[in-house]
Amino acid sequence: MSARPFQPVTVDHLVLRVADLERMVAFYRDALGCTVDKEVPRLGMTHMRAGSAMIDLISLDGKLGSAGGAGPGREGRNVDHFCITVQPFDEAAIRAHLATHGATPFAPGDRYGANGDGFSFYLHDPEGNTVELKGA
Repeated sequence: MSARPFQPVTVDHLVLRVADLERMVAFYRDALGCTVDKEVPRLGMTHMRAGSAMIDLISLDGKLGSAGGAGPGREGRNVDHFCITVQPFDEAAIRAHLATHGATPFAPGDRYGANGDGFSFYLHDPEGNTVELKGA
């Protein structure tokens, strides 16, 4: 087994697919004390600040939310993906390490999260959950 070329730092953000974006934003803001950090209407997304992390709410009828299929329930999933901040973020070393564990990163790019914009990519865990690894 090879040495891991990075350390997990924190959970950066969690993405929830929601049927009623306005209602969910109000709940996370008013009931839980989160604040609206950023809105991306073209994607149907609102980034809610939760301390040092983010809870991203994506509308089921938006560009991102509709990609997940049916809404939460027996036939649909609610959690789109979660993101772990890692450091150092040496893309080649991380890809090589993940390959030894049967994981293939995909969709690399710059994305917004709790610590602002940064480079990340996705991978699937053994049960098909999507995990994003993002540089600190």
